[in-house]
Amino acid sequence: MSSDALERLRLCGVLPRHVAVIMDGNGRWAVQRGLPRHAGHRQGMNAVREAVEGARQAGLKILTLFAFSTENWHRPSNEIGALMGLLRLYAEKEKRELRRQGVEVQVLGELHRLDQGTRNAVDAIVEGTRGGDKLRLNLMISYSGREELLRAVRMIARDAAAGRLDPESIDETALEQRLFTAGMPDPDLLIRTSGELRISNFLLWQLAYTEMHVSPVLWPDFTREHLFEAVLDYQGRERRFGRVTAGE
Repeated sequence: MSSDALERLRLCGVLPRHVAVIMDGNGRWAVQRGLPRHAGHRQGMNAVREAVEGARQAGLKILTLFAFSTENWHRPSNEIGALMGLLRLYAEKEKRELRRQGVEVQVLGELHRLDQGTRNAVDAIVEGTRGGDKLRLNLMISYSGREELLRAVRMIARDAAAGRLDPESIDETALEQRLFTAGMPDPDLLIRTSGELRISNFLLWQLAYTEMHVSPVLWPDFTREHLFEAVLDYQGRERRFGRVTAGE
């Protein structure tokens, strides 16, 4: 798309408040070029920067990136080590620029599984960007949608057993308050790269009425223009949330 995409999406309708992205295709990008998989992950860092800067330019409020799933812990140890190293590098390299741009970073997931060096880097970028008011960037690390729901159910069960919660009062709000995304609106738009048609155990509760945009582009090749294209696609849809319009 041409560079006028940004101006067109600003004129074409309501912007999504919250955009979530399944960043897929790093490994295939590397294999296609005869490179080790970690080279694809490293190149994917540039795409993260493009997505963040594009989200700021477009005026989005929340960008959530699926960076590392709990299933990824089953990958070869050298690949996990490379991924953790890139996470530390991103946190250390980007913290100052993100703060300057008004981006507040939150890292969400089972963070106790991170090694201490990575956890320290994660804590530093969260603390160093606190208070940014232009864009909320959620990095989902060691995250599983099913585990998130189980975690919330366990919290509800403990509160009910301790008498802090009446079982008859348990509703959607009670569960949502115990999710990693508590206090945030659900994603309006989900972008998945690499052409795959699945949600890969990501935000299973939150995506109930989310619009989906599947891009054939492998994540390392993803640019802000692809983000703008997805937002323009979203703006051309009618969101019904299970309802019908008059006359149907």
